[in-house]
Amino acid sequence: MDGKSVSSPARTLRVGLAYNLKRSRTSDSEAEFDEPATVEAISAAVRAGGCDVVPLEADEAFPTKLQAEKPDIVFNIAEGRHGRDREGQVPAILEYYGIPFTGSDSTTLGMALDKELTKRIAASYGIRSPRGRVFSPASARAESGTDIGLRYPLIVKPNAEGSSKGISDYSIAHNYNELQKLLADGFRLYAQDMLAEEFIAGREFTVALLGNGPGLRAFPPMEIAFRDRRGENIYSYEVKRDFQKYISYECPPHLDAAIIDGIMDMARGVFRALSCRDLARADFRMSDNGSIYFIEINPLPGLAPGYSDFPMAAGFSGLAYDSLVRAVLEAALGRYGMALPAAEGRRR
Repeated sequence: MDGKSVSSPARTLRVGLAYNLKRSRTSDSEAEFDEPATVEAISAAVRAGGCDVVPLEADEAFPTKLQAEKPDIVFNIAEGRHGRDREGQVPAILEYYGIPFTGSDSTTLGMALDKELTKRIAASYGIRSPRGRVFSPASARAESGTDIGLRYPLIVKPNAEGSSKGISDYSIAHNYNELQKLLADGFRLYAQDMLAEEFIAGREFTVALLGNGPGLRAFPPMEIAFRDRRGENIYSYEVKRDFQKYISYECPPHLDAAIIDGIMDMARGVFRALSCRDLARADFRMSDNGSIYFIEINPLPGLAPGYSDFPMAAGFSGLAYDSLVRAVLEAALGRYGMALPAAEGRRR
């Protein structure tokens, strides 16, 4: 020996990847689930950061897989299987076992999936959203008159769904009879409460958020600009599936700098109000008079490369897909006092 100390290389970080795989494309029942290509893209990005990746499909055997694989941290994109709190199911299991994971906890995910609850929380922080009302099958039947206290047109959507499930070009009610039909269809198809909300027939924007605490980064708003279409401009499930035909994305949008800053401030405000962590995407609409309305926030945004709004919005600011995925992982690791392997260790 030459007297120099030799340090052993750091142990490779073992990252579990929790996901639900999309197997059906005949309906929107699995719209929130991920394609195999997305699972592989995230895995490749994490491996490029010097980590081992363990696939953990979030099925009935998920707890057994966790105990067998013993990941150091889980990169969570799993949407859960059933129920209003489904997005919190995998985080709740991870919390139970004391396993670190990326993204928001089960409480935040449960609140954010409930659109009406999110609106109430946002309003308590002074964040404007369209007026709305939740209908259950019982409350819809109990209506004694046609005046429901909201101004038409209304957009009607399931109160606890993501990926624009239950939202189409036909989701706009212009009168009480149309509202009743949309509510009845929604109860039948989605077996849950429905939210009727005053429709903001203006421009639409989404803001990607990354990080935590003072380091929380809001990317400039990305405008969902509709090409020539008939009817209302609704960012529906059908439009998202064929976005290249219907949509162009503009970032930053053609807006005054003060309005752009205001949208970003609102996005950060909702992120903090719901105690989101690591990443989220917030959606907004601008009315004809220039008022900005918060629509909803997704603390479990899609990460499909070349398709999902979250990586697309970050990409407009120069953050490549692999770097974005690792930034999400690093944000979570930082919360737990952990870190990616050192660059020297990765070269070895």
